[in-house]
Amino acid sequence: MTTSLRTSPTAHTSPVTRWRRRFHSESAAFWLFLSPWLLGLVGLTLGPMLFSLYAAFTRWDGVNSPEFIGLANFRVIFTSDPDFWPSFGRTFAYAGARVVLGTVLALALAAMVNTRIPGRTFFRTVFFLPSIVTGVPLFVVWLWMFDPTAGVLNYLLGKVGIDGPDWLASSTWAIPALVLMSLTATGGAMIIFLAGLQGIPTELKEAATVDGAGWWSRFRNVTVPLLSPVILFNVIIGLIGALQVFAEPFIMTGGGPERSTYFFGLYLYNEAFWYSNVGYASALAWVQFLVIVLLTAAVLRFSRRHVHYLGS
Repeated sequence: MTTSLRTSPTAHTSPVTRWRRRFHSESAAFWLFLSPWLLGLVGLTLGPMLFSLYAAFTRWDGVNSPEFIGLANFRVIFTSDPDFWPSFGRTFAYAGARVVLGTVLALALAAMVNTRIPGRTFFRTVFFLPSIVTGVPLFVVWLWMFDPTAGVLNYLLGKVGIDGPDWLASSTWAIPALVLMSLTATGGAMIIFLAGLQGIPTELKEAATVDGAGWWSRFRNVTVPLLSPVILFNVIIGLIGALQVFAEPFIMTGGGPERSTYFFGLYLYNEAFWYSNVGYASALAWVQFLVIVLLTAAVLRFSRRHVHYLGS
C-alpha cells in the first residue's frame, strides 16, 4: 500500500520566485501610491502645457475652433507688438531688484538669528511669519500702508521730517513700492540660509579666528564661499518667481500708473482673458518659459567658478 504525500505548493517555490513575487508586490504598491501624483502631473501640468504649445501656433479665442497659423504669433511678438519689450523690461527691472535685495536681506537676517542674541527664537518666528501670510490679505494691508495720505509709511516718514512719495500712485515709485513689499516675504529664504549657516563646520571659523580674522573677514572669506550653493539656490528660486510676478500688480495697481507696473504676467493675462487672444497668449507664455529656462541655465553656468561645494 502506497501513500501519496501532498506537499504545499510553496514548498517547491524557489527563493528566486519568492523574491520576484515580493518585488512585483512592492512595485505594484509603489505605482499605486504614486498614481495620484502621476495623474495630477499628466492631467494638470504636462497635458495643458502640450496643448498650450499647440495653441501657440494657432489663432484661437478660447471658444471657437483654433486655426493653425504657424509662426505668425511669434513673428508678431518679436517684430510688431508694442507691449512685449516694454513689459519684459519692467519685469526684469522688478525681478533684478527683488532678487538682489531679497537675497541680501534674507542672508543678513539669517546671520543675525544664527547668533546667540536674546530672543532669537522670537525673531526667527517674526521674520518668517510674513512669508506665510501671502496673497490678497497681504496686498490689502500694503495698499493701506502705501496710502499717500493715511498710510503708515508716510506717517512714519513725516515723523522724521521726510515728505513721503505717492508710492503706488506714482509712476516713479510704483515698482520700488512693490519691491519693498516683496521684501517682507524673505522668511522662506532666511530659513534656508539659516540651515546653510548651521551646516558650516565651526572648525573653519575657529581656525580663521586663530589666524586673526575679524567677523567681516570670516564672513566674507569663510561663510560666503561655503554658503554659495545655498545662495545659488535662493537666487534661482527667487528669479523664477519674480519673473512670473502677476498677483501684486493685478490687485494693487492694475498695471498703472501710466503702465509703469504693466509686467509681462499681467500683459499675458490681459491678452488671454481680456482680449480673448488665447493662441497669442500661449505663444507669450512659451516665450516666457524659454526665457526663464535660458536665464536659469546662464546663471548655473556662471556659477561654476563662483560656487564652492564643501568637500569638492
